[in-house]
Amino acid sequence: MTATAPETQHGGIIRPASWRLPLPAETNLINANDRMHPARRAGFIKVIRHAAWAMARHHKIPALQRAHIFYVVHPDTKERRRDPGNWSPSAKAAVDGLVDAGVLPDDNHTHLLGPDPRIGDPIKGAQLILWITDLDQIDPDHIALLNPPGATR
Repeated sequence: MTATAPETQHGGIIRPASWRLPLPAETNLINANDRMHPARRAGFIKVIRHAAWAMARHHKIPALQRAHIFYVVHPDTKERRRDPGNWSPSAKAAVDGLVDAGVLPDDNHTHLLGPDPRIGDPIKGAQLILWITDLDQIDPDHIALLNPPGATR
């Protein structure tokens, strides 16, 4: 876990609390291009959701009212195509696990900005890492930079 104290200054900007939440390496991730039976897919979702719940509890991530989340996918070394948005079903399952753990009251637009995709270096077996930032510690003008005007309409 990486936590940043809210009073830490970076270039004159107060840095809000944030956490790095890695799911266990080699957790089977779901890609939007996967064509699998819904029952099999449900099993993968359950594992990802539970892993995120367990890691959030393990790292003692506090209850937040609003958060920005981006996820970094470290694809398997065998993966050739690396479009990070394709792993959004995995990120959705992980965010649901954060809600289950009480990190967020819900994953709707009033509590969550994101999850936004990023791609990391390939690793054997793949890995999903969530980066969670407390939005209640950010000035509204800075939040506007993350969320363009009219995006919530």
